[in-house]
Amino acid sequence: MNAIERQRWLRIRLSVAAYAYEFKSISIMSDGEFDKMSLEVDPKITTGNRKLDVFFRREFHPDTGQWVHKHPEKHKLKHIFNTYLGDTHEL
Repeated sequence: MNAIERQRWLRIRLSVAAYAYEFKSISIMSDGEFDKMSLEVDPKITTGNRKLDVFFRREFHPDTGQWVHKHPEKHKLKHIFNTYLGDTHEL
């Protein structure tokens, strides 16, 4: 996996985990795993999605998941969460 693909994967995985924790009160990964992965995010790397690249540069903080509240594509996080974890709650 190249650096751009790795950043996309990290950002999606962390965003879904933060969504699950912040909106559904469900932990889908340990705090340690979340923290470790968060430190691997490099907001300077552009992934080809301008909106999310800007969001991660401006709003992402590796020491918390609170940034997910400002995520511009929460509807997509909800879809991923519902599809893979079977939750049917509304945002």
